[in-house]
Amino acid sequence: MADFNMKIKARRSSTSLHMSSWIFGMVLIVLKLMAKQVAAQSGDWNNTLLRKYCRSYNAMNEVFYLRNLNSTLSSLRRQLSNPQVYYANAQSMSNDEFVYSFAMCREYLSTSKCLACFDSAVNETKACWIADGGNMIYDDCSLRYENFGQIFGDTKVILDNDATPTAVCGNELSSQPPTIFNKILQELLSDIQVATPKTANFYVASTRNVSNNNSTVYAIAQCVKNTSQSICQSCLNTAYNNLRGCLPSKDGRAIDFFCFMRYSDTSFFHSNQTTNIIPFLSQGSPREYGMIGGLSSAVGLFLLVLVLLLWYRQQKKSKTVREDESGLQGTRGYSYQELRLATRNFGEECIVGKGGFGEVFKASIDDDNVVAVKRLHVGFGRAKFEFDNEVKLIRNVQHRNLVRLLGWCMEGAELLLVFEYMAHGSLNNFLWGEKKGTLNWEKRFNIILGVARGLAHLHSEFHVKIIHRDIKSDNILLDDDFQPKIADFGLARFQPEDQTHVSTKLAGTLGYMAPDYATNGHLSEKVDTYSFGVVCLEIISGRRCTDENFSGPDTPHLLEHAWQLYEKGMHLELIDDTIRKEEHNEANVMKAIEIALMCTQSKATLRPTMSEVVSLLLSRQSMGLGQLVKPTFMDSRRVFYRSAN
Repeated sequence: MADFNMKIKARRSSTSLHMSSWIFGMVLIVLKLMAKQVAAQSGDWNNTLLRKYCRSYNAMNEVFYLRNLNSTLSSLRRQLSNPQVYYANAQSMSNDEFVYSFAMCREYLSTSKCLACFDSAVNETKACWIADGGNMIYDDCSLRYENFGQIFGDTKVILDNDATPTAVCGNELSSQPPTIFNKILQELLSDIQVATPKTANFYVASTRNVSNNNSTVYAIAQCVKNTSQSICQSCLNTAYNNLRGCLPSKDGRAIDFFCFMRYSDTSFFHSNQTTNIIPFLSQGSPREYGMIGGLSSAVGLFLLVLVLLLWYRQQKKSKTVREDESGLQGTRGYSYQELRLATRNFGEECIVGKGGFGEVFKASIDDDNVVAVKRLHVGFGRAKFEFDNEVKLIRNVQHRNLVRLLGWCMEGAELLLVFEYMAHGSLNNFLWGEKKGTLNWEKRFNIILGVARGLAHLHSEFHVKIIHRDIKSDNILLDDDFQPKIADFGLARFQPEDQTHVSTKLAGTLGYMAPDYATNGHLSEKVDTYSFGVVCLEIISGRRCTDENFSGPDTPHLLEHAWQLYEKGMHLELIDDTIRKEEHNEANVMKAIEIALMCTQSKATLRPTMSEVVSLLLSRQSMGLGQLVKPTFMDSRRVFYRSAN
């Protein structure tokens, strides 16, 4: 084994002499492109480089690796160029050279300063040359890229020792009395440690007054966005404990793989950029979290070790698991017998969902691991096509707002898919089903935002563009924390980058289907945008778009009803009457309605991209939409098309 490792290291560190001059020229061109956008920093912008790390091994195929790296960095910059977008991730895969990357800006920055910081980080990557990974962390942004790793949940975990949590403490001590300064700052850091994982964007900026001389201390916390709430909390627990070691220094930063925390007695963001954290502290005392921070860190470390051990065990086990000959690698292949036993012979008592495709069962496999098993009806003519389509499209997609595919089974006439289990089931149960009236406005808004983020990932953040084609409330599932996850990719399609649309036969549900797609079959990402707008109106109103019994003033159809209210300036008449008036902000509801109507414009060119929708939802400023055009109203009878290519 030692000899094998030495050979691998030797191979990684060696380069081909006969190609060296050509590769050298190629690298210079790529690095020139990478550094092209580096902006000049203004004299009053103090953006400190806190960490620069390059992995010690070189990429195996330098040309394709650099090509993939440049592709992901370009994608990150395009995403960050959108207003109010502070997090971006990308991946590029060709010729067995993989590059995974993400960039994160602090949310007190303007778009131009976010890009300037990102460009500085890209410029620093030149020092890494053809190393197969790098990590650049500044006060104002972070950039990380790797060509290896393992997916756990919705997050890519790098199995290396450079992710060790670090505290970077200032050299000057605070002029405040240490006991007062330490007490105020520990309370502030403890509060943002608790609040940040509960916010929709995993970011908090807050201040605290020091009463003895009327001065102020400032602090922020931020987590990687497409991780989970629990990982964010665990990371901030560790960061909080590390940062306490900086006191009574006047400033300090805590650097971890999934999060960043900073404090200072000098302002580094504006007073109007703070977060109201009081609503996020009501479910428990932040002081209690501070007291058990050390214990949480130890527990988190233990859980990480446990996850790695389980992963290693699963990797060994998976070597004996068959994979389908059609190329469905990357997910576990289950046997029919295994899934039959897990679902109690597909018993009625295990059914948690039904549809034209078949049934979904709750099942326990692999030591009581609860999953959802989707069984496709073989009599359904497109079953085999949708089975292959769903596996091949989403087996590599990882995002907190997309249901994760765990495995599959194809034995004879049996077609089975295994997904993560969503405890709360489908969104429609909470809008017009048996759980109607249990969603307050805050949960509804977070669901709208989460669905938008999931679609933005499919359309612009993944290495290929994926169009879902069947976005509707039935296909939005809710986890334990009411985080939405988009499900059912059986009708999804790729859209090539060099094409504005794809011509296909109709597939989807009328009522949610864009008129341009329904009439001429032109499929683009704006078809999903239209469906999102309809779902958004359903979430706000609590009524199904295809409900013929809807009692609007002049029309039974939801979209037309919403438009009539908009024309009269009576937006708020649309909101579900089960939401109490004191639970919502009127301006926030009106903005959500206007965004939904903008998404349902008849012409695809008038609809925003889903990345723009996310920015609009997160923006604290007024909409400034301009004049909306009255959309085309289609007869939304409950017709479902499955005869698609």
